[in-house]
Amino acid sequence: MNKEEKKLTSASGSPYYEHENTQSIGPRGPLLIQDYVFHEKMAHFNRERIPERIVHAKGSGAYGTFTVTHDITKYTKAKLFNKIGKQTKMLIRFSTVGGEKGSADTERDPRGFAVKFYTEDGNWDLVGNNTPVFFIKDPKKFDDFIHTQKRDPKTNCKSPTMMWDYWSLNPESLHQVLILMSDRGTPYSYRHMNGYSSHTFSLINKSNERIWVKFHFKTEQGIKNFTGALAEEMRGKDPDWAQRDLVNAIESEDFPKWKLKIQVMTQEQAKSFRWNPFDLTKIWPHKEFPLLDVGVMELNKIPDNYFAEVEQSAFAPAHVVDGISYSPDKMLQGRLLSYPDAHRYRLGVNYEQIPVNKCPYAVNNYQRDGFMRVDGNGGSSPNYYPNSFDDVEPDESYKIPPMELESNIADWYDRNAHGEEDDHYTQPGMLFRNVMTDQDRVNTISNIITSMKGIEVPMRDKIINRQLCHWFRVDIGLGKAVAEGLGIDVSAILEEMGIR
Repeated sequence: MNKEEKKLTSASGSPYYEHENTQSIGPRGPLLIQDYVFHEKMAHFNRERIPERIVHAKGSGAYGTFTVTHDITKYTKAKLFNKIGKQTKMLIRFSTVGGEKGSADTERDPRGFAVKFYTEDGNWDLVGNNTPVFFIKDPKKFDDFIHTQKRDPKTNCKSPTMMWDYWSLNPESLHQVLILMSDRGTPYSYRHMNGYSSHTFSLINKSNERIWVKFHFKTEQGIKNFTGALAEEMRGKDPDWAQRDLVNAIESEDFPKWKLKIQVMTQEQAKSFRWNPFDLTKIWPHKEFPLLDVGVMELNKIPDNYFAEVEQSAFAPAHVVDGISYSPDKMLQGRLLSYPDAHRYRLGVNYEQIPVNKCPYAVNNYQRDGFMRVDGNGGSSPNYYPNSFDDVEPDESYKIPPMELESNIADWYDRNAHGEEDDHYTQPGMLFRNVMTDQDRVNTISNIITSMKGIEVPMRDKIINRQLCHWFRVDIGLGKAVAEGLGIDVSAILEEMGIR
């Protein structure tokens, strides 16, 4: 650049000189309202902070590439998977869930794991967590659940009472709560944790055959977690530990990698599966539905500007591409609406024109106007379809095949009132007994006790006893250990449950 191009200018491009001194009547006098540069600087400064995300406010991002290593074209016609060795540019955002933008990276919390693939068929957003399940199975509960993870409306402090009250009244949360209370609730860094779609999606192949799928990102750095005590220590030493760790690793060219794997389930298998395969509080056991290799994700570039490329990044599970589609997972169905709506509130109706969110390939539609329309707004082309002036036409090859439904009755169903839907204990029990190591169990019990000790009177005994009943149903040893740590005589609880 030459010197002429480096002049200091206002936002409208007008060069100016006085950047640090306001115009005044004499060196000590009052300021003049005509000092427009001062007003422009302060007006912009007052508006620098856009609304933070309601959840997942604190996060870190990086660019990378996804490389196909195995052929899954018999399951999907998605173009990013159509050739071994094919590379697709992608962006990832890691995050905590419940804390504000200034909260600590090592809080006990699930971690968001959101990936945007920039494919030639549009952007595919795989928006998941570092856990394969979630706390609830119906999206109508989501706002209530999140309120319990935020701040008490009276004290403006985080409240163990609110959390355990809600969890004890919603035993479907047990599976995720057990994971959260283990050391997996405090990952060492974003590089040392897995990611999951959590939801069930569907894959569609060239014959328009549909199969159900779950996506898994397995870290090649190895799983590494903080203990509760070390996580608390790090919150005081470096609240931005995970952000700093990610930046340092990538800038030193220690590029983190994850293997993408899938589980698949046929529609016939789904009908006979002993749990609802679309229930977000349940997993598909790997012995029955083994992991299949797909490819490798490598992160190799930190964004040049955090606000532009991470804070303004917007991920939505509604953004799928040809060959990948939805499922009857009720939580997924709810997120299809709520995520884009949240982005429109936070970033504006044209949020997908922001460079980090913009599809790098062709975008043709008839959406016009709205705040911050910055792409020419369609110029003089028509804003309606069909029309006699352009050659934009729907491509029938992208038509999504119909989805078979199991009922034609619309109603408000209690998700916990019948059959396999109210089995909230088997899978958490399997996790506690069969997956956790002895040390995992010790740490998990300790974390549960520490957290439940924060439940306040006058509801303390009621909430604790209700939650202990759930722990006993998960595993008798777990229930006894938690009760002992809380100093509670459990004989009455066991008698009520019919356990001697």
